[in-house]
Amino acid sequence: MNNTMKVGMYYNNRDVRVEEMQIPRIGPGEMLVKVISSGICGSDVLEWYRIKKAPRVLGHEIAGDIVEIGQDVKNYKVGERVFVSHHIPCNTCRYCLKGFHTACETLHTTNFDPGGFAQYLRVPQLNVDRGVFVLPPDVTYDEGTFVEPLGCVIRGQRVAQFKPGDNVLILGAGISGLLHIAVARALGAGRILATDIHPARLKAAIDMGADAVIHASEDIPSWVLKENDKRKVDLAIVCTGALSAFKQAMNSVDRGGVILCFATTEPQVEIPVPMNEFWRNEIKMMPSYGCAPLDAVVAIDLIRTKRLPLERMITHRLPMNQIGLGFQLVADAGESIKVIIEPNR
Repeated sequence: MNNTMKVGMYYNNRDVRVEEMQIPRIGPGEMLVKVISSGICGSDVLEWYRIKKAPRVLGHEIAGDIVEIGQDVKNYKVGERVFVSHHIPCNTCRYCLKGFHTACETLHTTNFDPGGFAQYLRVPQLNVDRGVFVLPPDVTYDEGTFVEPLGCVIRGQRVAQFKPGDNVLILGAGISGLLHIAVARALGAGRILATDIHPARLKAAIDMGADAVIHASEDIPSWVLKENDKRKVDLAIVCTGALSAFKQAMNSVDRGGVILCFATTEPQVEIPVPMNEFWRNEIKMMPSYGCAPLDAVVAIDLIRTKRLPLERMITHRLPMNQIGLGFQLVADAGESIKVIIEPNR
């Protein structure tokens, strides 16, 4: 094996360069994974967030092959096809023990080396212990890139206490919004409504199982009443950082309903909450960030059983030398949905 590898080095959304780096050396309890497929996440193009640590190799939605294992690695072997979690909880702190795994400081600080947009990555010992999942034979590498984003969606709907028959409004039909639509449909949602600003994404929302869609600039609360038998929705899921979407969600959720903040705004943005209405009507607002190992297991099972139309979400498969184009496609939020980089092609 050559000692160097190609990586996609992020400087900003319009400047992602193919550079060379040493292939990481692994230590005891670690493993080296050859990255076959690596998805570009919407969070990868949150420039205000990512540029603070640039230049950096990003990427965390990966699937690949184990090519080397360190001493004391007993549960895996070379040649196995795996998904690897970049953020993993400690499972022992007070937050993990109370079920708030994504509030765990370990989860916020763990990662693999250097990142998913590389031909190879080193999996640290803690990630090997609780963040490596063998892919079933009938799950492709490309499907494996959905494990992390799908796990986040599964966790979000669980903490929002989604129930079969609930009517759902998805605000923002990017990849996260589309996954929320697909999961809600698979789990028995009643009526599913969706918004976005791009016609191609509204079309994709229908394709994923939404019953009705509308441009996000319209009067969303009035439209919800019209499309949902004169009732507001049980669950509103915000999948865009636009402040208007949060306000639309507040005005579209029924008494006893839930607003799931799956996306976030830029720092220092404050959202006015109509407290009296929330107080009187038992409306809940909650965030959901990341996923825990259990969510990854559930995601893999859903993928394996072909319950979700994931293949239809993949719009681009690009080699490493086109990673700059991949970032532009995702940052522009146009007709692309799921963009996958193949570092070793």
